Amino acid sequence: MEPPSGPASRRHVPWNRLLLAVSLLTFWTPPTTAQPTIETMPPLAAEGSDVLLLAHNVAKNPLGYSWYRGERIDNSQLIVSYRVATNLTTKGPTHSGREALYPNGTLLIQSVTQKDTGSYMLLVTKDDLQTERQTGQIHVHLVLPTPVITSNNSKPWEHKDTVVLTCGPETQNTSYMWWISNQSLPKSTRLELSEDKRTLTVVTVTRKEKGPYVCETRNLVSISRSDPFTLDVLYPVAQPSLQVSNTTVTEHEGPVVLTCLTDETGVSIRWLFKGQSLLLADRMTLSSDSSTLTIDPVSREDAGAYQCEVSNRGNSSRSGPLRLRVTWRENAQALGVGAITGIVIGVLLVLTLLAVLGCFIFLHRGNWPPASTSGCGPSGSSVSQASLPSPRPAVPIYEVSVGDEWSDPALVRVLS
Repeated sequence: MEPPSGPASRRHVPWNRLLLAVSLLTFWTPPTTAQPTIETMPPLAAEGSDVLLLAHNVAKNPLGYSWYRGERIDNSQLIVSYRVATNLTTKGPTHSGREALYPNGTLLIQSVTQKDTGSYMLLVTKDDLQTERQTGQIHVHLVLPTPVITSNNSKPWEHKDTVVLTCGPETQNTSYMWWISNQSLPKSTRLELSEDKRTLTVVTVTRKEKGPYVCETRNLVSISRSDPFTLDVLYPVAQPSLQVSNTTVTEHEGPVVLTCLTDETGVSIRWLFKGQSLLLADRMTLSSDSSTLTIDPVSREDAGAYQCEVSNRGNSSRSGPLRLRVTWRENAQALGVGAITGIVIGVLLVLTLLAVLGCFIFLHRGNWPPASTSGCGPSGSSVSQASLPSPRPAVPIYEVSVGDEWSDPALVRVLS
């Protein structure tokens, strides 16, 4: 049985057409105008550099542009505005003299400072008097100065003192890093960093930790390193010893070389003679590091005890004394003519005194009358041959020698 015919109360739409319509409604939207965008160049600005706020997707044939500080339209925050039709630029209350607005809407800010950090808004007036706005950001960072390392004790004693090194100045948004002897810090229980790594503590310092130290600072726009800093670690100096080429030397010969032996480095050396600082004579020379003393030629004045002293800025130590003996030979040839003459005259005087003494003895022991003849006998008397004294043996002739030199002969006549 067929259903009764009659007008349809509804028109049925095929399902496939309905699905197509829904799809079209879902994926199709009416065309819209692209919004302007702001690009900051460079994105991270260093203090003192120039920054551009580039305007993109600006409406065609705009009536003008305006830039404001902040994120809202406030005439008190107007930086600069530009009218295209008249090519007229008007400066606002916040214009600092460093801003320039280009005809395409781009804003240039020269020599930015950290005070320039913040938001900037562009207002575009279209030809239909509608407006578009967009906001950009400027981030200005400090160019880090050269850091400086300071120490609470620049001359610590080894195995005794603790040193605190600080990297300054302290700046915000800055990271710190330390180097020792051009290497990153080794792992050590005696090297301690503060939480912000700006302070380095060296516990019971040794000569191995004397440095040099360098601290490095970093932020988003700059990196800076300090000058090297070296600790002057003080330590007890070991006793040196002395070595000599010859402990006994003949005068006017040489050279004699004395050497101060020490294992210490970075020390100064001083020489002593008989417990006093050695005064260098023309015959003495020191090596460039003062560790060697050369005497050439040697004089008898150089005989005595020598010592060397090594020292650093903390203390000093002396070697034991080393005695230098200087021998010499008496040389008659070296006597002058005056000395020889004086010796000869002295001998002759002695001989003359002996002759006078002989005459005196003869006069007192003889039996002659008071008047005597010339000579040592009685003057004015005739003396018989029988009364003459018996002949005496010949008196020897004396000569005096000094070295290879001989005096004139002298005759000594002894009368009795």
